[in-house]
Amino acid sequence: MGTGMKRTTEKNLMVFSGRAHLELAEAVADDLGTQLVPTELRDFANTEMYVRFEESVRGCDAFVIQSHTAPINKWIMEHLLMVDALKRASAKRITVVTPFYGYARQDKKSRGREPISARLMADMFKTAGADRLMTVDLHTDQIQGFFDGPVDHLQALPILTGYVKDNYGAEELTVVSPDAGRIKVAEQWSKRLGGAPLAFIHKTRDVSRSNSSVANRVIGHVEGRTCILVDDMIDSGGTICHAADALMEDGAASVVIAATHAILSDPAVQRLSDSVAREVVVTDTLPITPEKQFDKLTPLSIAPLLGKAIREVFEDGSVTSMFTS
Repeated sequence: MGTGMKRTTEKNLMVFSGRAHLELAEAVADDLGTQLVPTELRDFANTEMYVRFEESVRGCDAFVIQSHTAPINKWIMEHLLMVDALKRASAKRITVVTPFYGYARQDKKSRGREPISARLMADMFKTAGADRLMTVDLHTDQIQGFFDGPVDHLQALPILTGYVKDNYGAEELTVVSPDAGRIKVAEQWSKRLGGAPLAFIHKTRDVSRSNSSVANRVIGHVEGRTCILVDDMIDSGGTICHAADALMEDGAASVVIAATHAILSDPAVQRLSDSVAREVVVTDTLPITPEKQFDKLTPLSIAPLLGKAIREVFEDGSVTSMFTS
């Protein structure tokens, strides 16, 4: 007879959320048939933050949801503090769920003496105690390699293409990438939209200025067609609105914009409202506050996708199988 004690413990899934996008976290918990763990989150007078979970988390499989919206540095810090609190309270496994990964655009050095901020983000979460990372539509795929551990890189593609197919499937579609670099994503869109032809906008970008690009010429056949202009995010809206103008000038019948992350920094709402686009389809990976809503905007819920992925991870299933169809 051996020494020691054997015990089969039940797995316990617990979902936590910071204050950045509580609505989404509640929808995810609801999808999983659970509730968010009650958490005390507050700011001190000097803007430092305090975090404490009001239930025992010992031995749990923790999923900490926080989307990095403005003020982005505050919510990243709160996310890190929550991970640290879980580690120190003996959570068994900690998965950081960040539907929108902050600093993802700073994934390489374009010029000397710049940081690679997306890598620093991954390092900070690892140091805080994260075992696993779950995110939606990273700006570039290689960010997965920045985190030393499993990364679930989810795609909003099935949600967005499903909507476009249902609403525009009967029209003659062309899938358009706003630049040459995103043509791979456009190819995936094309596959899901019955092999719709591809086009892209050849543009130049000024590396010394943020949020500025110049739309050049359209490469591909767009005349008389409904163009589905696809991107991973809309920030100030300049790039995508210039691209939509270029398509209309080239004879497109209409333009529908589809993007995963609706950052919508000023003056995006005004630009998109006034743009030639028929509709702007996004997901709610970031909070779409009342001042960010406008008539052409259609937000789709990302919660079922996150809920399904969390369930697969918890049950040791396959996240990849969610996207192979």
